[in-house]
Amino acid sequence: MAILHTQLNPRSAEFVANSEAMLAQVDALHSLLAQVQQGGGAKAQERHTSRGKLLPRERINRLLDPGSPFLEISALAAYEVYGEDVPAAGVIAGIGRVEGVECMIVANDATVKGGSYYPLTVKKHLRAQTIAQQNRLPCIYLVDSGGANLPRQDEVFPDREHFGRIFFNQANMSAQGIPQIAVVMGSCTAGVPMFRPWPTKPSWSVNKPLSFSPAHPW
Repeated sequence: MAILHTQLNPRSAEFVANSEAMLAQVDALHSLLAQVQQGGGAKAQERHTSRGKLLPRERINRLLDPGSPFLEISALAAYEVYGEDVPAAGVIAGIGRVEGVECMIVANDATVKGGSYYPLTVKKHLRAQTIAQQNRLPCIYLVDSGGANLPRQDEVFPDREHFGRIFFNQANMSAQGIPQIAVVMGSCTAGVPMFRPWPTKPSWSVNKPLSFSPAHPW
């Protein structure tokens, strides 16, 4: 095998300057990711836990096989997009190992705007489902959502790649034999959050606090 040689001089002023600049960017990224992992902030987290509920990342940690990694996707979704903080677009998504099986886990973060769906929350959820379908990963949905973000509800339904597509993807994956599992752990309100548990096999709900609230003229 041919040996690749380099003329790069790690002691040159240019290399040192570029290295320092890159390390500063990496540090800034790590700081931002740590901030995102705080969800809606200390006050929102305290209110959430005062109701006897685990935080979403705690739920994921308890679900995963002990010591196994969690490959989070789209952690910076919705960053500085809406003129307000929507950490991780209000939903945590990633690949983790459960009982030895690699799964796609999607967990609403109710500390971020009540777990409501912004347009980019929908896009992130759909991206997670696309990865799951392409790689035949079982999907586990930890549901705790207030439904569509009402000030932007006109932006979450307008085309085929929006809110209703989540239910469509679930139905298709279920038909393809890709397990769809939902655990309702709080609010399950309106539209897709309300219907997400129904096509899953199986679905569970915790004892309390829990609410199912359809928002349709039936």
